[in-house]
Amino acid sequence: MGAIESPAIRRSRLQSGLAIVSKEVSNLPLPLRWLTGIAALGSAFLAMDSLRLFSESPLLDFAIILQNHYYYALIGLLLPLCFLLNPSFSNNKTYWLDGLLGLAAASSCAFFFANAETMLDYGWEFSAPEHAVWVSYILWALIMEGVRRTGGWILFGLVFVFSLYPIFAESFPGPISGMASSPADTAAYHVMSIESILGLPFRAFAQLVIGFLIFGIALQQTGGGRFFINLAFAVFGHVRGGSAKVAIVSSGLMGSMSGSVITNVLTTGQMTIPAMQKSGMEKEYAAGVESCASTGGVLLPPIMGSTAFVMATFLNVPYTTVALAAAIPALLYFFGLFMQVDAYAARKGLVGTPRDELPSLAETMKQGWYYIAAFLVLIFLLVFLQREAIAPFIATGLLLMLNQLSPKYRWDIKQAGNFLVATGKLLMELLTIMAGVGLIVGALSITGLSGTLVNDLLYLAGDSTILLLLMGAFCSFVLGIGMTVTAAYVFLAIVLAPALIQGGLEPMSVHLFILYWGMLSFITPPVALGAFAAASIAGSSALATGFKAMRLGSIIYFIPFFFVLEPALIMSGSWYQTLIAAVKVGFGIILIAGSLQSYLFGVGLVDKSGFQGVLGRLLMALGGGLIALPASEMIGITIAQVSLFMAGAVIAAVGVFLSLNRSNTFSQAPVTTE
Repeated sequence: MGAIESPAIRRSRLQSGLAIVSKEVSNLPLPLRWLTGIAALGSAFLAMDSLRLFSESPLLDFAIILQNHYYYALIGLLLPLCFLLNPSFSNNKTYWLDGLLGLAAASSCAFFFANAETMLDYGWEFSAPEHAVWVSYILWALIMEGVRRTGGWILFGLVFVFSLYPIFAESFPGPISGMASSPADTAAYHVMSIESILGLPFRAFAQLVIGFLIFGIALQQTGGGRFFINLAFAVFGHVRGGSAKVAIVSSGLMGSMSGSVITNVLTTGQMTIPAMQKSGMEKEYAAGVESCASTGGVLLPPIMGSTAFVMATFLNVPYTTVALAAAIPALLYFFGLFMQVDAYAARKGLVGTPRDELPSLAETMKQGWYYIAAFLVLIFLLVFLQREAIAPFIATGLLLMLNQLSPKYRWDIKQAGNFLVATGKLLMELLTIMAGVGLIVGALSITGLSGTLVNDLLYLAGDSTILLLLMGAFCSFVLGIGMTVTAAYVFLAIVLAPALIQGGLEPMSVHLFILYWGMLSFITPPVALGAFAAASIAGSSALATGFKAMRLGSIIYFIPFFFVLEPALIMSGSWYQTLIAAVKVGFGIILIAGSLQSYLFGVGLVDKSGFQGVLGRLLMALGGGLIALPASEMIGITIAQVSLFMAGAVIAAVGVFLSLNRSNTFSQAPVTTE
């Protein structure tokens, strides 16, 4: 029997990105299903029309004249669903209250939609009439309540404090004081300016992210998760530790599309964790592998859970720049997972699944070739044609068309309805969270606090780049606790990234750095929500699973420092520099993985007991770290990179010699990967 699902995990599961349509959604009352489906269709139509997918000029240009028209229409369609799909109480008698809140949300957005041009002409964001201020109060409060219902209490608390901060800014001590505004001015600025609710996070969602969310749902609902798991089993199932390697590949791919660690664990983990346990892996280890793979998926191009597109908006660079920069760090992380799993399987003597018990690669590709086709079209449009905004809509259309041509998997009316309901629910959740995080942006903008925070952090760090990075890592970890991936990244990009950039670090590496460290709370005790979710499936101890995941994912703690100090790892340099840096870090990862798992690839068991064995494994890890360490002036290293590599190699060799278990290593036949 699996472990009990904690309230925190349940909340995270419900608030986060992509999931199979649950019974809760599929069993919604018919009127709610219709409303959710209509909202999903309306939102998709608005997004595609704004991108001119239907004609050379928008079909709704008679009504949607300004971008603000589009934004308020989008909020008016989706925000009411927050109150209807996430009722305040389980008692049906309270539906009338949630219905009134939904009606108030739609009405207030309709007001701002109707007055969008007047707001711009007369500068209402700085001087609004009294009736507009009162409607602003209503929409502000409704968004706050929406954040509480979808994002949980932690995110709500942050947004609540920051959104009210401009009213009391002058009352705070010097380092955190700012320019104060009246409640009326604050409400008007929050709702009617393009720096707060309609700020950069929301605009990224409205202009780029919607299409990718729809593509991810379509992929999942058409059976994409099943296809990728079968494909991974067909390719890796026969090698040692095959079931764990399947989990790494399949969960990584699905996590990239879902953007949610918790959701991905609770969907793909239902299949991968039992498979790993069946192959002989300990339940804590199996759950740890799944949680690490799902966490890494959010860092994996090409989609990165839509975070890549928000990052591209922040940095004002093409999406492909972000995807290329994130590729090598993500691959190194998954390489570290692979090496640890391989070492564990070799040490435990775990063999792969016989080929006759695995899906046929040819048959798998025959059944799911259109998933590959949709992905190829998506990548072609993203990378070669640079059409980030329209790419997911075209790929989704192709996927749905090919799916309907398949007699075995084509949808009926009910399945199509489930797709629309899932789409509406997901769009609502992310819109509400992005609007809420936008309140933080607005508060920092109107008070000027962002500049103060940057200066204070730089002052505390002094001239030490390492100290600045360590402070940034700690802040990212703490602020990422309990928040969804995208919300955590946006918050960190606003509050922390400017200080690191002004400290002399490269902007792209800084944004990837805070994303990585913001993700670590999913596998790091005592929080480790990703590991706890996996433990609920495996029936293992939540805390033990968290520590196991922390050990398995240990590479992720170091990689951000490596690519910040060695920009070549994020493609910021020549191909030769990038290759050398990647290979060097790869060697270091092999040694570190061997030290952690007491089995070194190409050598064998390094599990000698006693002080000598422990010292040897510590030296292996130290040598691996030195080999991977960038020889950068930022950290005061003046010796040549070759010298650093050689020093690490010598230390690692001594470590291998000390920890090598010769009796076990040389008395056994070599263990192959087959």
